[in-house]
Amino acid sequence: MTSQIPAGGASASSTTLPAASSEAAPRLDEKTMLAAYSRWAPIYDRVFGAVFEAGRRAAVDVINATSGRLLEVGVGTGLTLPRYGKQLSVTGIDLSPDMLAVAKKRVAEEKLGNVEALIEMDASRLAFPDASFDNVVVMYVITVVPHPDQVMAEVERVLKPGGEAIFVSHFASESGLFALVEEWLTPITKKLGWRPDFPISRILGRPGLETIEVKRLGFLGLFSVARLRRTGG
Repeated sequence: MTSQIPAGGASASSTTLPAASSEAAPRLDEKTMLAAYSRWAPIYDRVFGAVFEAGRRAAVDVINATSGRLLEVGVGTGLTLPRYGKQLSVTGIDLSPDMLAVAKKRVAEEKLGNVEALIEMDASRLAFPDASFDNVVVMYVITVVPHPDQVMAEVERVLKPGGEAIFVSHFASESGLFALVEEWLTPITKKLGWRPDFPISRILGRPGLETIEVKRLGFLGLFSVARLRRTGG
């Protein structure tokens, strides 16, 4: 059961979601994720705001050149919400109520009228009709969720044909300097619930999502932005 929480903070009726398809041996679980982000929520912006800035900025630059309905999967504390253009109608979802509490406060304090709703929801079971959004952005989330393949399927489902899905995250390197840096950072990334060995190939090559661009950015190129377009008509 997933509760829907409008950005203004009033509770709404719950929605029964379809069961998610199973995946073999997920390495992360919902309980672990919620516990981790409950701890990080009060200090997340201060600790990780600058670290993730390059990817966040790159995604916003792409999104702000568009218009229509935008879904941010894993909206967290809402760091990106004030940056979205006013021409966008933004819905944010997150599994963590602690993160959403911070995001809701941000929306209220900054009077972000283009934020349509903030919703507590499982990204692998989105309670939206098919083709609901013009664009979807998934920042620093796909390597954290227990069922990334199901999340990919759901992103594809709710995205309109021709719309973009933008993924920002750290993806595993096979060799070289990047691989050495990743090995050094593994103790930290595991505490955040990340999969340090998550390959970008896992989000590419889906029949319904064609790759537009993939590029590295940020400190030592640790993060990548992948732009995918929903095919079909």
